[in-house]
Amino acid sequence: MKEILEGLRYYYEVGGYVMPPLVLSTVLLWYAIGYRLLAVKRGSRRSVRNLIERYQAGKWQRPKGIVQDAVMRGMAIKAQNRPDLRRWLDDAFADYRPRLGRFALLARTIVMAAPLMGLLGTVVGMIETFDSLTDMTLFSQSGGIAGGISQALVTTQLGLAIAIPGLLMIRYIDKRQQRIEMDLAQIKDILCSGTPLPQGITESTGTMA
Repeated sequence: MKEILEGLRYYYEVGGYVMPPLVLSTVLLWYAIGYRLLAVKRGSRRSVRNLIERYQAGKWQRPKGIVQDAVMRGMAIKAQNRPDLRRWLDDAFADYRPRLGRFALLARTIVMAAPLMGLLGTVVGMIETFDSLTDMTLFSQSGGIAGGISQALVTTQLGLAIAIPGLLMIRYIDKRQQRIEMDLAQIKDILCSGTPLPQGITESTGTMA
């Protein structure tokens, strides 16, 4: 364990002053990704219509994801027989969109900026290398030729290591978000199509009697 920590410390120090923002970017990126993964939790792989039917039959009562929560909200509003049902559903589902999109801009910004920060470290490292070539200093207190090359390679590597997995995760989450948005629209369509409520649902609350 001590050797691992020493290796990370050396890796951090070699990267120079570009390393702190790169490390901070890594923490912020994966915090944003973790939040968004929880936000796009659907709750079930079943179709929207099947979820509605199962809820009507009383086979589940607690939502495990955003789609199931939307089904419960929608059924409660439909049970109240309100006029202009779609408008009420739009209002009830309005808070889902900011929840789904929260930290999306932050994650994309970090993914775009990380390779550029790595490139900045590369440029700084190469400048140090060329400066050291003037007096052929292989090692020095400031790094020398070896230190400049190490800094250039380390920062480039870390910038790409941040950006590539982050980009893949963002695309995966975006696809899940699009699927959920389609499911929310389908819930509205089904509930506004005049599908009758089953027996056992009260008109005042939309809960199982």
